[in-house]
Amino acid sequence: MAVVQQFPIQKEYEKNPDISREDIKKLREWLNTQPHLPGDKLSDLDLLIVFHCCDKSQEVSKQVLDLHYTLRTLFTTYFEDRRVDKKVEFTVDKLLFAALPTPTAEGYRAVYMRVLDPDPRSFIFCDAVRVFMMMVDLWQYEEGTWPGFIMMIDMDQTVIGHLARLDLMTIRQVLYFLQEAMLVRLKGVHFLNAPSFMDKLMMMLKPFMNKTLMDMIYIHQIGSDTLYEHVPKEAFPKNNGGTYKDYDTIKDELLKRFKANQKFFDEESLRRVNQNLRPSGKKTTVENLFGIQGSFKKLDID
Repeated sequence: MAVVQQFPIQKEYEKNPDISREDIKKLREWLNTQPHLPGDKLSDLDLLIVFHCCDKSQEVSKQVLDLHYTLRTLFTTYFEDRRVDKKVEFTVDKLLFAALPTPTAEGYRAVYMRVLDPDPRSFIFCDAVRVFMMMVDLWQYEEGTWPGFIMMIDMDQTVIGHLARLDLMTIRQVLYFLQEAMLVRLKGVHFLNAPSFMDKLMMMLKPFMNKTLMDMIYIHQIGSDTLYEHVPKEAFPKNNGGTYKDYDTIKDELLKRFKANQKFFDEESLRRVNQNLRPSGKKTTVENLFGIQGSFKKLDID
């Protein structure tokens, strides 16, 4: 498995002619005034990805850039010591994470995920999030910006016992990161083969979802082909009737991809916030970010 190369910045400017070098220069100049952020570890591609996902707003980009790396620093369960260990190997064996090679008609990138082992004891939510973020980070490093991003979660092997494995703090953190700080233009979250307890899952998720995300949720009933209006059937793995690779090959290649690119994860681990250098002098913690009652708060930007 080859080492992934960073997507060339020149091609990004060609891909996004409405983003100029001057835009990225301005963001870089602001970044240089923020000693707590890992500016010297961030490439122009990193900044362009932020600027692109924030709809080319300098002020929103500043907010999101700070929050993104603050959360990567605080959420150590998902972003610390990122390497192929026994937890990653176990998770990749029990769950499928497939970055589909065929984009949607709109050019969006799509990821297909599913439980492979129906035994709830094989499902560890925080480890699943860890693997998902490793996959997306490496994918985006290789391909740069995407016009949109779609997540698909197939529930045909999910049982009600899996809901007991979803702790509310992890749900809260993951949904907050997804909605406020993940560097993609999220266009949809699709639940496939929705089980009879789908309403119970939504009851767990809804308190932590804003209206924008709620409007992106699509629930497809068992046996429905409505998903193919969004993502072509041939894009899916062979096990699902598509023309992509089979599950075992996808699992094997994902682990090999992670191992071949350990240097990327080692370097990414240095892109963290030094709270002692924050200009406001106020350290950001999980507690003051979410509030005592769990209500989300915005980060103060200097």
